[in-house]
Amino acid sequence: MSELKSRRPVKIFTLEDVEQHKSQKDCWITRNGVVYDVTDFIMDHPGGEDLILNHAGTDVGAVMADPGQHEHSSAAYDMLAEYAVGRIGSGHTTVSDDWVATDDFHPDDTNTVEDFEKSQFLDLRKPLLPQVWFSNFSKSYYLQQVHNPRHLSKSARLFGPGYLEVFTLTSWYVVPIFWLPIATFLFFRSAAQFSAVPGAFLPVLKTNPLDTLATLNPVINSISDIAYARTLACFLTGNIIWTLLEYTLHRFLFHIDAWLPDKPVFLTLHFLLHGVHHYLPMDRYRLVMPPPLFMALSFPFTRLGYALFPTAVANGIICGAFTFYVLYDCMHYALHHTQLPQYMREMKKYHLAHHYKNFELGFGVTSKIWDIVFNTVLPV
Repeated sequence: MSELKSRRPVKIFTLEDVEQHKSQKDCWITRNGVVYDVTDFIMDHPGGEDLILNHAGTDVGAVMADPGQHEHSSAAYDMLAEYAVGRIGSGHTTVSDDWVATDDFHPDDTNTVEDFEKSQFLDLRKPLLPQVWFSNFSKSYYLQQVHNPRHLSKSARLFGPGYLEVFTLTSWYVVPIFWLPIATFLFFRSAAQFSAVPGAFLPVLKTNPLDTLATLNPVINSISDIAYARTLACFLTGNIIWTLLEYTLHRFLFHIDAWLPDKPVFLTLHFLLHGVHHYLPMDRYRLVMPPPLFMALSFPFTRLGYALFPTAVANGIICGAFTFYVLYDCMHYALHHTQLPQYMREMKKYHLAHHYKNFELGFGVTSKIWDIVFNTVLPV
């Protein structure tokens, strides 16, 4: 890339980036894989501004070398080099419309040296988050590469220091261990509140689990059958609400690609939230949410629940949503790494197609129902 004698920082772009710059006030061209911002040169072009604007946003290598058009001198190429702002990324593509999942699907490990030499995207041998934070690639190139999966035999590092790295790795069983006791507590809390049991509205969780049980037992024994029925109805409502949240969060938060600002800080947030999962989809320790992350995501929704509904109803709904969240995360892990019964084998093919075929469709994980409703079904 001897032509990259730029006065500006060199970045990696895609052809789609270049195509967005084709006006007199914002004009980019490419030649031999190098990107040039020639906006300031348009009016000074000896052959007239139209010769540049007619090819704005495209590659001009053939035009500049064509004697029938206007064969350029070596001095012209030297002048052009002064306007270089980056290059076109040459990263490979693995996502394909004709990809088909097999029951025993398991991809080969990525050659980390070859991958980095070819793509100049992220070096899998080094911590990933600092590389995204200090990145030199455009959003378009980031999205192109982060949605083309790589595979390692062990988890890639996100942070350098181990005391930070430990918070990014979560085994699947942490999710039910952490959240099911909370969901169980909320279920009985809701039922007690429906029964108007004295003390039901007071905090009853204790530091010592035995003290908690001693406090809960008389409350549980006083709950009526009708209260349990009401809580069960709220629980089932929470299950349904979670399936909708699962779909909307996946589609409009985790895949916020189109609205993502082209700044390293936002690319880093995207990578941390969901990009790393698409980049390394078979990483066993990044398939479920670390509890602090789900706490942060669920907080505004639980606050909304308590604002919209009576406390007993809200507790029952939140209990149902948390329970289905546990099912969702455990199922998500299973879809990537476990032999499954027939229904789940179909969902496995469906979800893996979201990773390896078309990441802009197929947002449902536990079911396709909302994909059907909102016309985002991914043909498998």
